[in-house]
Amino acid sequence: MARVWLALAVASLFGASAGANDWPAFRGPTGQGHSPERGLPIEWSETSNVRWKVPVDGRGWSSPVVADGRVWLTTATDDGNGSLRLLGYETDTGREIVNTEVFRVDETASDNPKNSQASPTPIIDTDTNRVYVHFGADGTAALTTGGDIVWATRFPYVTQHGNGGSPVLHDGQLFLSVDGYDTAYVVALDAATGDERWRTPRRQPISQAYSTPLLITVGDRDQLFSIGAFRATAYDPASGDELWEVSYGDGFSNVPAPAYGHGMVYIATGFQVPSLIAVRADGHGDVTGTHMAWTLRRGAPLTPSPLLVGDELYLVSDLGVATCVDAVTGTIHWQHRLGGNFSASPVWADGRIYFQSEEGETSVVAPGIEFELLATNALDGLTLASPAVADGSLFIRSHDHLYRIGGPS
Repeated sequence: MARVWLALAVASLFGASAGANDWPAFRGPTGQGHSPERGLPIEWSETSNVRWKVPVDGRGWSSPVVADGRVWLTTATDDGNGSLRLLGYETDTGREIVNTEVFRVDETASDNPKNSQASPTPIIDTDTNRVYVHFGADGTAALTTGGDIVWATRFPYVTQHGNGGSPVLHDGQLFLSVDGYDTAYVVALDAATGDERWRTPRRQPISQAYSTPLLITVGDRDQLFSIGAFRATAYDPASGDELWEVSYGDGFSNVPAPAYGHGMVYIATGFQVPSLIAVRADGHGDVTGTHMAWTLRRGAPLTPSPLLVGDELYLVSDLGVATCVDAVTGTIHWQHRLGGNFSASPVWADGRIYFQSEEGETSVVAPGIEFELLATNALDGLTLASPAVADGSLFIRSHDHLYRIGGPS
């Protein structure tokens, strides 16, 4: 009965306008790794429940996004110079139907072996038939679903480990977190033209970060919540005005996206002394001393995003330790070593949690305050990109292939 309530409660997060078959952005339609899809497989392998498997040229760790019968990825290829490209595939067959060069760069090598020049995930606007791509300092662009470039722009900055955070789309604006050594700010672009609408600088000191913002609603007010180095800030998405901020000392090089629920945002504070903090989101100004609800110091992730399902928050560390925490109090219910290394963010769909390791292995776990492993599934190759869920299937990107995992059509 508890799991039935859990499924209904999470399903209610999806408004009537959200396409049940769509996964249009990083972390899905809500930005929090949830999908209302049903009929997903629990078990698969290279020879079982693979609807199709197609090669992907180049190198990239952007996650798949899915809408209107197409799957989209970005990639970086090297033919003497670097080519940053948008790829589109038919969901039914895996046939490549778009392959467009968006930007040309000097090279496609990344300074960090776990990163690439095509790590940010595209975002789809089905109302305007646009696909927005972001390659960090190398450029941001809007394309038609036919692969034609509508506009392109660049926000140069210096970073140690390449690009990371993905764009967010809301109310005709495209939001980006720009976090480099030399400059750091959050910027809103007109989604139709690429023109800058507002830019709000980060507070000093600044350092690199790679997180994706999250749009939340607190009371009757929308907030754009963005994690940066040393502090996270909530902005008014219409104006860019700062609403509140929280500081966390030594934390920088932040990668995980935040989660939101129970009136709190859940923030992975980054490197140096990694922790995960829960902060009440109804404050004003600096809330560091007033609105921090709890802190988790054991098992906090450096790369995978937290996943909130009902009253529990699920985490997986980069070294493969999964943790279930009471989302309100921070009490640890269980910790279990899954094995392997982790970069992909977990997803919740069909009443199950899918944890995908870098080694191509996905652990399927039942939600709840006691650990229950339902299945372990292996694919060939490295899998650092987060999976997408749509059309009764999981779409998984390896270092050289894209898979559609699903039962018989």
